[in-house]
Amino acid sequence: MFHPCVVIPVYNHEHAIGKVVAQVLEHGLQCILVDDGSSPACAAVLDLLAARHPNRVVLERHALNQGKGGAVLSGFARAQRDGYSHVLQVDADGQHSVGDIPRFLDAARARPAAVVAGCPVYDESVPALRLYARYLTHVWVWINTLSLAIRDSMCGFRVYPVAPVIALAARRRLGLRMNFDIEILVRLYWDGSEVVNLPTRVGYPEDGVSHFKAWTDNVLITRLHVALFFGMLPRIPGLLVRTWRN
Repeated sequence: MFHPCVVIPVYNHEHAIGKVVAQVLEHGLQCILVDDGSSPACAAVLDLLAARHPNRVVLERHALNQGKGGAVLSGFARAQRDGYSHVLQVDADGQHSVGDIPRFLDAARARPAAVVAGCPVYDESVPALRLYARYLTHVWVWINTLSLAIRDSMCGFRVYPVAPVIALAARRRLGLRMNFDIEILVRLYWDGSEVVNLPTRVGYPEDGVSHFKAWTDNVLITRLHVALFFGMLPRIPGLLVRTWRN
């Protein structure tokens, strides 16, 4: 049965999260908010949202900040406990076009074993340096999958089937920070998951808060690409066969 929910990792986005949640609830979905060690001001906003929508908003809380990946994985664990089949991941800062939710869910419903991954269509707010840096990551992902199946590995607007993610996280420690979105998509692809790419408009960011740490996160992402490259090498025959068949 196709039974989706929304997971939103939150870290100090108190000015944007209320609008994001309101837009999500307009689509009739249950929402799991994961407070990733936010400030008291943001925590209070999240408490209010959960109290205001007791049957539609669930609040998970980390005492200490674990990073985006850690928050998303906590959301997956809660989704599994609550019996959801799919998780739609949305960022808390308002950069994603929540109006595209029906289109993403329709694609996931049509291919329930696939990951539906957003491909950003940027407006003029995107920082040029970040845009160029993303293309370097795209090239490495294409190398590490020996395919062009993943058009964008960094956009956090996605629908995942819950079971493959839980299985992957159970057998392997995944990156917990900004390396998470890249790693989980590549490893799910390695595990045989199909990736459905859908364009979606993205802005940067509505509340002016970015948690991307230029030095730390770029080092983590670079280390990830190296690790994935060496993980790809023994998979070359299978990946080539899969690419050829597609």
